[in-house]
Amino acid sequence: MLRSGEVYASEAWDSTGFKLNGENPDINFVAPTTGALGWIDTFALPAKGKNDEAAYKWINFVMQPEIAALIVQSSGSFSASKGSDALVPEKLRKAFQEAFPPQVIANVKWFPAIPPGYEDMEGKILDKIAAQ
Repeated sequence: MLRSGEVYASEAWDSTGFKLNGENPDINFVAPTTGALGWIDTFALPAKGKNDEAAYKWINFVMQPEIAALIVQSSGSFSASKGSDALVPEKLRKAFQEAFPPQVIANVKWFPAIPPGYEDMEGKILDKIAAQ
């Protein structure tokens, strides 16, 4: 609907805004003045993993700025890999910089860590809701 001009504002993730900006420079993500929601996707190794060495090699590979930049280009979500932002196409980098100037970054509301067992509790509640 943003593409067609039927609506002028929408709730969306920043990566959606960056994708639309790639198609139309008049569209971009704008963080709320109250603060954008932030989180960092992470890697975790299971306690009883069978090949930690390979897992660490994978993590080190995808965190290389050149590889992280390719992932950014594919997903539209920016990386925590230092220097990867300088390696994405200028149009995408500019959209990010417009959406997240330093004052917006300083006001990000970080999503808290999910405590152990939360997913189990959530699943049980959803099961009860679905059963009714």
